[in-house]
Amino acid sequence: MKKSIENEISIEAPIEKVWAIFSDFHSYPEWSPTLKHFSGYPQVGKSVKIKLEQPDGPGMTMKPKILKLDEFQELRWKGELIFPGLFDGEHYFKFEAIDEKTTKFIQGENFSGLLVPLFKKMIDGATTNGFILFNQALKKRVEEA
Repeated sequence: MKKSIENEISIEAPIEKVWAIFSDFHSYPEWSPTLKHFSGYPQVGKSVKIKLEQPDGPGMTMKPKILKLDEFQELRWKGELIFPGLFDGEHYFKFEAIDEKTTKFIQGENFSGLLVPLFKKMIDGATTNGFILFNQALKKRVEEA
């Protein structure tokens, strides 16, 4: 079973500024309503430790593997619940320059595995809401900086 969600927001700032604030992972506790801790700096092929707190949803610590890290373009990781194929999530953050002063920020996740039907309500509710809140908080942080 598979399920995907995605949320995007327009940020009134150049892509370089959006990336600079987004990639300051150690500052997330200051502004992020969902990603509360990010240990280390992402490197392709390596795992990072992330503490996630979804509003009205479960909190969890994950150790996803970084799949892609392209400055000013995309960060992508994959996490698994217990073992591959049970409940996997490939999470991505994408950056697109609309013009010199505006950036489109896209956050999404592709879920797969046997347990996806059991987590559908959480994905459609707390997880989707968490994406919206993170995107809004990033927009506010960038535009006020």
